[in-house]
Amino acid sequence: MPARRLAGMAGGPPPAVTARLRRYGALAGAGVLAVVCSGVGLPPPSDAGPSSDDPRWRPLAAEVASPVNGAFRGVAQRVQAPDIARSLQAYAQELQRAEARRGAAAKDWKLRRAPLRAPAPPEKKPKLTTEPGHIVGEGLPPVIVQVPTDEKVIFLTVDDGEEKDPALLRMLRSLDIPMSGFLSDEVARADYGYFREAQREGFAMHNHAINHRQMNTLDEAAQRAEICGQQDNMERELGHRPKLFRPPYGAYDEATLRAAADCGIEVVPLWASEAFPDRIEYGRADKKFHPGDIVLTHFRGEAEWDAAMTDMVRRLVDAATDQGFAIARLEDYL
Repeated sequence: MPARRLAGMAGGPPPAVTARLRRYGALAGAGVLAVVCSGVGLPPPSDAGPSSDDPRWRPLAAEVASPVNGAFRGVAQRVQAPDIARSLQAYAQELQRAEARRGAAAKDWKLRRAPLRAPAPPEKKPKLTTEPGHIVGEGLPPVIVQVPTDEKVIFLTVDDGEEKDPALLRMLRSLDIPMSGFLSDEVARADYGYFREAQREGFAMHNHAINHRQMNTLDEAAQRAEICGQQDNMERELGHRPKLFRPPYGAYDEATLRAAADCGIEVVPLWASEAFPDRIEYGRADKKFHPGDIVLTHFRGEAEWDAAMTDMVRRLVDAATDQGFAIARLEDYL
């Protein structure tokens, strides 16, 4: 692009581009608001739109406009103004439809109101350090209860795999709420198909040892067998060797961390709060969520809780929303 045209971009698009955008129609106010406030950036291709290989989408996302500051960064010549306007308008409309569906789902699942939408994931994942009071050492994976972030987000993690409730997956999917599972083969093995379905839906699955034993009561060789053995199970059943391990009951010692590192584990996430169908047990004296808190719950149901997993999700989402928190995807930050 000639230097004189680049210079004209500093304070906005060149007059010719502005005129063409006006000619082809600017986005309606609601549409602009949907794009700018959605937190998800410029549009990926929709089902009805061009494929991801269509070159119009690359300059649209990388070169044309920033929804954060509204500044044009340069217009690729092959992208025409009407293409930009139509693409943004279609995307804004799809966002509005998605939020409408989410609001309807919130009513169907009897939430007080629709859950807050999580912000876009960080471009660079935060550096992790072990939580004060936990074991630290060279070569050992960090032990955390909270992800370093200023965003008002929390993370839903579900342990063991005993209850395999299809309604849980339907609820999370319809509300667009992420979940991370930590599986013990002892209870998950009855139906790994359930967790394969969850993984296909975008819910990540991680290591919780083979037999849900209290790790710090075992010698290091036995701990390594528990952790590495579950890595093998996860690879066989779900196609990957997880990088996250949560020790059963949150009990561990230095040998646990050495064994975990030997098995390819990079992070040991514990929890700051625990969710039940009838209450939230907060780990802090102020009885509130804090940015980046990891929330624990379990794959349980009527037999133990006298309530369903969907009741637990309802309790957690309502509490988070009331406090101004969204539920984000843990793997986007770790």
